[in-house]
Formats: sequence, structure tokens, C-alpha cells
Amino acid sequence: MSDYLKYLAQKTVKGGVSRREFLGRSAALGFGAVAAGTMLSETAFAAGPVKGGTFRMGLGGGETTTSLDPALAASQVPFHLTRAFGDCLIEVNADGTINPRLAESFDSTSDAKTWSFKIRKGVEFHNGKTITPEDALQTLLRHSDENSKSGALGVMRGIDEMHVDGDNLIVQLTEANADLPYLMSDFHLVIQPNGGRDDPTAGVGTGPFKLIEEDPGVRYTFERFANYWDDSRAHFAALEMAVINDATARNAALQSGQVDVINQVPPKVAELLDRAPGLSVRNVAGRGHYAFVMHCDTEPFASKDLRNALKWAINREEMVDKILRGYGTIGNDFPINSAYPLFDDTIPQRSYDPEKAAALYKASGHDGSPIVLKIAETAFPGAVDAAQLFQESAKAAGIPLEISRVPDDGYWSDVWNKSPFCGTYWDGRPVQDQMYSTAYVSSSDWNETKFKNPAFDSLLVQAKGELDETKRKKLYSEMAYLVRDEGGLICPMFNDFIDGVSDDIQGWETNGVFELMNGLAPVKCWFS
Repeated sequence: MSDYLKYLAQKTVKGGVSRREFLGRSAALGFGAVAAGTMLSETAFAAGPVKGGTFRMGLGGGETTTSLDPALAASQVPFHLTRAFGDCLIEVNADGTINPRLAESFDSTSDAKTWSFKIRKGVEFHNGKTITPEDALQTLLRHSDENSKSGALGVMRGIDEMHVDGDNLIVQLTEANADLPYLMSDFHLVIQPNGGRDDPTAGVGTGPFKLIEEDPGVRYTFERFANYWDDSRAHFAALEMAVINDATARNAALQSGQVDVINQVPPKVAELLDRAPGLSVRNVAGRGHYAFVMHCDTEPFASKDLRNALKWAINREEMVDKILRGYGTIGNDFPINSAYPLFDDTIPQRSYDPEKAAALYKASGHDGSPIVLKIAETAFPGAVDAAQLFQESAKAAGIPLEISRVPDDGYWSDVWNKSPFCGTYWDGRPVQDQMYSTAYVSSSDWNETKFKNPAFDSLLVQAKGELDETKRKKLYSEMAYLVRDEGGLICPMFNDFIDGVSDDIQGWETNGVFELMNGLAPVKCWFS
């Protein structure tokens, strides 16, 4: 039986048998889907990558306003663009370990306040220039500048000084931080020539694919960079990214063979799509979450009672059942779940309580006028339906929630982080420090709830420098309570990443850091 399965796996890898047929025959022989899938993956890797072909991605989360400046990447398409044309100093593996990239090694002093990153030699930018430690320095300096509006600004706040010493980039912190290498994996921190100071929107990096054509909100085309430094990656000859924000059209593009992978498969159609021939739906749990955010500094959300009234007025269980359809778990109004190291699972779970919500709403003194929630489907799959469910559950508490549906195009530039009440999504970050530094510390540009709490900021600094994990976990727990009880985040659910993948694609890895293998599907996969 084992030899027969190995034969089938080899035939599947070569394209003679579909993945679905292989799994079906495996099941008939008594092998579970996980065991069969593992055998298939091992066979594919053993056979070795096949070079060539054009990898076509159908992606939701793009706009006509999308910029190639990594600092401004705020949705799925710009994230994938940075993965295609760029590299960071560090990458986080699927198992949470650190993978040195443009920094071939790193080290720190015993107090974790001074870090040294040795910059890899012989790496070439797409413009022919060879990378130097100065390019890395200028990149980090640009993202530390208030004027850059960088999404990484929050994680750069703790840096006191940086300089080049021979082949090394030296980073001196104001306070100790054992997680600094994880912070350097932030996808905004793509190393660019001269840090991107000359033209941050040029799309020039050291990544596996060189940009050929850019049509924002429509399509991007790349060719494999001939001088890419990592021979173990970039097996496709070319890469195409089609922006397809409509989920139905995106699914149809995969089914018809127009694209090879898609992101953001809506949970309500995932099982149906998985039954289609020639493809499979891959889902993985991670740190991603769908949420609604209120600006704590803007009326009527400046009232803590009103914010908490809305938190108690949302039916989380209903949303997980009806929006996620089992592809996720319940949230608790802070952005951390059990996928994170040092998660505190003793924090009481908040549930739907219309009576408590009604009492808090009354205590807020709100005048009864409509509370407007701006939403678009691009906020997250099922966002409009989720907003309508929220409206109904809030009505039972006497809270006048009004839904304002806005266009998908321009949502991330014109609504998110500007409207005082809207929908949002986060793929999460590898460690708690990075998540909190990116979106909850007072000084972050991406503080989408305008949560400015000195006690929280102080705890974050303490946690960065605390090397005792028991003590650090306690600090993170205190921070979670502050965000949950004082902040403007309504987090009803943590979502699985659900991708659609053609059976022609080999080398797929289960990676819950971000969607589509942490954005590395075009970098690590190949055609059968």
C-alpha cells in the first residue's frame, strides 16, 4: 500500500494525477488527508523545483491609489508587491523561527540594547547597484522619519541611533528589546537603493522579481530577476498580479484557469470552491483578525462607556458561525490570540450581553443620533454582512447603529485610519511587541483607534526589555486588558487565511504568518 501511494504521489507531482484524485484514492486506502498531503509535499520537494512558466495571482485588496512605496503598503496587493520586488533583513519562518535574508547574521549585546546585522555581500538591486550596509541604514532611517508615513514607524520608535561599522549595520536601542530581529521582518522594511530616498515608488529592490509594468488597481507584471542572489527561490520565469477585488470574479478566474492562486476566499463559498475540479482550497489558522475600530479621540467614541457598549453589543459567536463558517475563532477585543507566544489564556472571554450594552449606552449620555459605521467589502471577506449582523445585535441593546456602505476603491486611502468608525483587518504580526508597536502605541501612524494611553506605552517599553518570559507574559497580559477595556478595538473574530490554489502548483507550504504562504507563494512554489 505504501509503495502504491508513493507511486501515486510521484505521478501527481508530475501532473499525471490531480491532487484531488490522489487524496481521494489515499482516503479509500485508509490514509487521512493530513498524512496524504504530507506525503505529497515531501514527494514534490524530493522531486525538486521545476523552472519556468508564468505564475498568475488573482488578488483582492488593491486600489487605483496603490503605491509601490513599501512605507505606504496598507492592504493585500501592496504587501504582495513588496514580497515580489524586495527583501528585508530578516524573514520569519512558518514555525516562528527567524530566517536571515539580507542580513546574513545578527547578534546583540547581553542586555539586548545594541544589535549588529551583518549585511550580505554580492547582492544586486534591480538597477544593477550592489547593496551596501549604507542602503540598509538609509532604509531604516527613512522609515523612522515622521514624514515617510511608514507603516513601520511604530516599530522604529525604540531606536536611539544607527550607524554602519564595516559590513555591519549597528542599531542602538533606547531600551532593551529581545524581539528586534522579528521587528526587522516587517514587510514595509524592504531594503531599497539609498533607502528609497531618491524614488521610493520605483519598485526597485533585491527581490526575486523585477517589475516590468505597473497599472495600479488593475495589473502588475514581473520577470524573474536574472541576478537574484538566492538560487533556492524564484522558480517561475514571470509573475503576474491581477487585481480582482470582487470575490465572485476572483473565484471564477481560478476555476476557469485564468489565474493559478487567489487570496481571500470567502468562507461562505470555500467548501463549494474546494469541490471544483483542478484546484483546492488551503486554509491555515494564524494571527489574522477581522474587526471594527473606533477613534478614541473623536465623539461619540471619546466616551469609554459608549465604546464598551458597542463591544458588549456585538454577537461574536454569531459572526464566527455566519461570517467565518468555521474558518476561524472568536475574538476578545484585543489583537492577540493563542497563535502568539506568551498569550494569556486566562483573560475572561467577552460575550454578547445586550442588557449590559444597554446600561453602558445609557451611561454614555449619547443623544440617540445614528452611530455611523463605514464599511466596504474590501475591509475583509464578509465585511458588509458582518456590519449588518452588528447592526441587528446592537438594535437589541437600543443602540442606533447605521451602516454606510462605501466604495471598495479608495477605502484604504480615504476611509481607513480617517473615518472614526469603520471596518478593518489585520494579518497579525509574528510577535506581540510588533503588533502592539505597529497599531497601539500612542506615536504610531497606524494607530487606527487613536488609542493614546501612557500606561500602555510604559508597559510596552517594559515588555520590550524584559528577558524573563514569565514577567514579560504578565506585562503583555496587562496591556491586553488595557486595549480590551479602554481602547477602541472591537475584535469579534480571528480568521483563517483561506487561499485557492491550482493543482498545477507544487511546493506549497502551510504558513500562518500571512496569506498565500506569508506572501511567498510566487517565491517558493513551482509548476508541476
